[in-house]
Amino acid sequence: MRPSVLLLRALLAVLCLATLQVQAQAPVRDYDTIVESGVLRVAVYKDFPPYSFQQGGQARGVDVELAQGLAAGLGLTLELIWAPPGEKLDDDLRDYVWRGHYLRPHELADVMLRVPYDRDFAYMSNEFGELANDLVVMFGPYQRERWQVAYDRRRLKTVPSVAVFQQHPIGVEVDSVPSFYLSSVFDGLLSHQTHHFPNPQAAFAGMQSGEVDAVMALRGEVDWQLHEAADSQLALAQNAYPKMGKQVWDIGMAVHQSNRQLAYALEEKLEELILAGKLKALYGQYGLQYELPGLYQDVE
Repeated sequence: MRPSVLLLRALLAVLCLATLQVQAQAPVRDYDTIVESGVLRVAVYKDFPPYSFQQGGQARGVDVELAQGLAAGLGLTLELIWAPPGEKLDDDLRDYVWRGHYLRPHELADVMLRVPYDRDFAYMSNEFGELANDLVVMFGPYQRERWQVAYDRRRLKTVPSVAVFQQHPIGVEVDSVPSFYLSSVFDGLLSHQTHHFPNPQAAFAGMQSGEVDAVMALRGEVDWQLHEAADSQLALAQNAYPKMGKQVWDIGMAVHQSNRQLAYALEEKLEELILAGKLKALYGQYGLQYELPGLYQDVE
């Protein structure tokens, strides 16, 4: 083997080792350090309206404003960390909560928002039978999420069930749960009428232009698009989703497993916002329906 090839391999090995060492050094700040710094670092998803996005150079979205409220409640200044979504939620939790991304090893959040508050996910095992998220604590449910269909009444009178989409085209985000569902339910009978778009905004634009008669996405995303469109002929469907599996889930937060004190402090402030109706009012400002997570269903 040529010396140049040996040298290249040796350099790559050193770089890989250095990368691993840097990743291991990503700091997890404890509660006292966070308070002393005066800053709460919160990870929110990038380009994810109406939850977290930038408009006219300003950070907007219900998650952004919730983060502002939580930071203020703790007497801290908010620092947002914009997180591009990974292939899996496990990747996002690793990159922003407990280890850090290899390209951004020191960009570690104190807390991450919009994490499923789900026992099965929290205790999910990896291919080795180990807990996949044992370094993360998921807590603080603040919203109940579900799937939603919106349709144009000029071309579709009603949506009694998803079976109507055998005759009417519907738009979905590519590689999304609605995409897989509509392409496979009823033995694939709806697949030829399921049109794929880069994101829910593009699917909604397709409905406005007449390319599709309906769209399916997260309820918050659909509510936001309807709010922005301000078109009385666009409506929300009330249909069910047979054989879909999990259709309703709660959304919460996540911190490093060593940072439970921060989790307790955030939960206290979150509960104040929920019980005072401030979170519901915040969602209303963006034209969104707000549904209490299960933890608070009997408290309202």
